Amino acid sequence: LSQGFRGTVADFPDFDANGDAEALYNAMKGFGSDKEAILDLVTSRSNGQRQEIRSAYKSLYGKGAGTDEKCLIEILASRTNQQIHDLVAAYNDAYGRDIEQDIIGDTSGHFKKMLVVLLQGTREDDGVVHEEVIEEDAQALFAAGEEQWGTDESIFIMLLGNRSVTHLQLVFDEYQKIAEKSIEDSIKSELSGDFERLMLAVVQCIRSRPMFFAKRLYKSMKGLGTADNTLIRIMISRSEIDMLDIRECFRLRYEKSLHNMIQDDTSGEYKRTLLKLCGGDDDIAGEFFPEAAQIAYKMWEISAMTKVQLRGTVHPISDFDPGSDAQDLRKAMKGFGTDEDTIIEIVAKRSNEQRQEIRHVFKSILGRGAGTDEHALIEILVTRSNQEIQDMCAAYKKAFKKNLEDAIRSDTSGHFCRILVSLAQGARDEGPADMGRAEEDAQALADACNAESDEMMDKFMSILCTRSFPHLRRVFQEFVRCSNKDIEQIIKKEMSGDIKNAMYAIVRSVKNQPSYLADRLYKAMKGLGTDDRALIRIMVSRSEIDLFNIRKEFKDTHDTSLHDFIQVEALVGDTSGDYRKTLLILCGGED
Repeated sequence: LSQGFRGTVADFPDFDANGDAEALYNAMKGFGSDKEAILDLVTSRSNGQRQEIRSAYKSLYGKGAGTDEKCLIEILASRTNQQIHDLVAAYNDAYGRDIEQDIIGDTSGHFKKMLVVLLQGTREDDGVVHEEVIEEDAQALFAAGEEQWGTDESIFIMLLGNRSVTHLQLVFDEYQKIAEKSIEDSIKSELSGDFERLMLAVVQCIRSRPMFFAKRLYKSMKGLGTADNTLIRIMISRSEIDMLDIRECFRLRYEKSLHNMIQDDTSGEYKRTLLKLCGGDDDIAGEFFPEAAQIAYKMWEISAMTKVQLRGTVHPISDFDPGSDAQDLRKAMKGFGTDEDTIIEIVAKRSNEQRQEIRHVFKSILGRGAGTDEHALIEILVTRSNQEIQDMCAAYKKAFKKNLEDAIRSDTSGHFCRILVSLAQGARDEGPADMGRAEEDAQALADACNAESDEMMDKFMSILCTRSFPHLRRVFQEFVRCSNKDIEQIIKKEMSGDIKNAMYAIVRSVKNQPSYLADRLYKAMKGLGTDDRALIRIMVSRSEIDLFNIRKEFKDTHDTSLHDFIQVEALVGDTSGDYRKTLLILCGGED
């Protein structure tokens, strides 16, 4: 783990609480305020010093700053034993009441029980590992949830509320082997409501507190409006503890720096204060901080271990009659106006194979087709299987009387052309990871980062365009170990244009393809206007494959469901009317 001071705010030398309190009073009295003086003072004093200033200010001028006691889940899931003990004492001092009794009075059920367990501040020290019961604990969690009808919540509370961080990290690894899914996915399927959110927060903090806070910060700023209480609380409370690690985790997960997101999402003195607490910008590809390197390595390991059951939202209908559907479509579209409900009912509730049969019959009736969309070569060639690519090439040749490879060569050039042609072969390895070869490939990529541009591209292409996805997951994991760098950031820094987009799409798809496609959907709808081709292509092409998984990733990343996002975009963007109805049917439901 990271060593030494990892915060961005330290004790101010020659500190004088009364002098600072007087300076703040003078800066705020009269008409207007001296914002520079206030900003410089509050962002350059440690939390302990700010509390002394607060006491001095209250005794001198009779004002109090108030207290924010929100977000019980975040606070109790993320604090150490000592911090919780200090919190309990401070609450009693401030309100003359026992926080445990207040929590018992205001909450209920398993959520209350877990909060009370955490409030004791009795989690085992990090160094305590009971090696003899790691597998037993993992099996107990599995038996309490996935292996039975209903869930034995008491097992989850007992183990997750008391075992040490190090012990539970090993338990989670063992659980993954037993259940073939992460503990987080099991919690999401077995628990619900505030209890589910609390247990997920506990697990995330056990895996990595900095990553937990990075996610909380991202969600506090993205979308419409800003969750100011969350943003302020985290920026202040972590500025003396692990803000540097949070910044690195933020960049690792969201591909932009915390500094830049604050800059884009806030304004005025508020922004300047947050940026001072942030302490700097990390929007460059550099070496990992120690904890971030471990997190990156672990992320690839989890990606390699996780077995995902792909689930679509559209299935073939029984008693299918392509002739009848084609006739119904023709009737729905001829004459004055169109019968949109009939069209939507047919095109959104038939499988792709069934739609192709309808298209064939429709063409024989009317003698014309609906055209073909050949956009987004990168997305298509990166995310399709070998068989799908081979079928696509055959369909392309049948439709246009020429090879797709020849079309690519005529429309593109250089390294980008070579990448697409390689992918268009549909000849990527399909076997499992070869650990010995993965280490060699990782070292070859690391060495290529220091080579000339053309040599680097040749090596990246020879590995990223040909190795199997399971193998590449291990390659990218070992790349972290041998280079202490992030493969995604290297691509963003060292490459540009279509080449960067293609290589980046490969890495994202290898890591988590539903997550990559969820991000593509988000970008297709956010901002001014809608990228209709990308939106339609993904919703239609993935509806029979993994749109359910994409929905899950969309909600996890963007804190809103795909269904709701389509609905909102219908109000502020271009996805309205029958277009929206069709997208929502393909989406398959609310999450």
